[in-house]
Amino acid sequence: MRIGRVLSAEGEVGWALLESDSGCARWIRGRFSDWAPLVALGSISEIELASGQLQADGFRLLAPIEPGARIFGVGLNYLEHLTRLGSSAPPHPLSYLKPESAIVGPNEDVIYPAVTQQLDYEIELVAVVACELADSPHASSCLLGYTIGNDVSARDAGRALGRLDLFTQKAMDRTTPLGPWVETIDGAGGAGQPALDLTMTVNGQVRQKDNTREMIFSLDEILNYIDARCVLRPGDLVFTGSTSGVGLESGLFLQPGDIMEAYIEKIGTLRNAVSKPRRLSPHRQRGPIGAP
Repeated sequence: MRIGRVLSAEGEVGWALLESDSGCARWIRGRFSDWAPLVALGSISEIELASGQLQADGFRLLAPIEPGARIFGVGLNYLEHLTRLGSSAPPHPLSYLKPESAIVGPNEDVIYPAVTQQLDYEIELVAVVACELADSPHASSCLLGYTIGNDVSARDAGRALGRLDLFTQKAMDRTTPLGPWVETIDGAGGAGQPALDLTMTVNGQVRQKDNTREMIFSLDEILNYIDARCVLRPGDLVFTGSTSGVGLESGLFLQPGDIMEAYIEKIGTLRNAVSKPRRLSPHRQRGPIGAP
């Protein structure tokens, strides 16, 4: 079952149940923290839906993120990717936070930042939290479902420092596509480790291709790792890492005008273009801002 965050023609924004056959939608009434746990439990019939339908031409999809939700990322989670970079599997996940301002919705442009010359694509399965993990024996049973993320990164960030600069690499405004909707857990194969094919193309050329079963750290392990540091809350998003084939390996970095299409089995396709580079005011170019 698909659930999306939508903007109606009348300007109303909220979560809606999407009908894949007709393209129509119905508003979900109530707070996310009230209805999302019901969906995670499979009690979809208990959520309150609006009586009327939104016709397919009467709304557009937004990034499927609950306002105020936190966005966690995990790196170094596919062995082939690490092997190509000359690294081995780490002893535990590497995680980071993104601001909500980094998120871009489906069919929206990624802003090419002013402080990088090596912009890279990274397809990722994104878990959407429905309720606190609490004492659940399986963390993944507390998920609403999955969506698609494209963790666009500035690969030359921190080069002058000689160390990792995750803030510049991962957190810049409007650089992280998300969407187009959330596929609920039952529609994506159930709780536990997902086994979904994923493919990233740039201008129609396949760059990344793998399956989520190849993660080094399982979804449950990733959720446990994050929850041990920040108690996961309803609506939080967890990017679960990307596989091999990125521009960092080949030198084929993104350019303005490029079209990225991220596909994950049982979820769909997330399409975004890269805009012209952002230009800084001369007054904002002063000092050690870390521009390439």
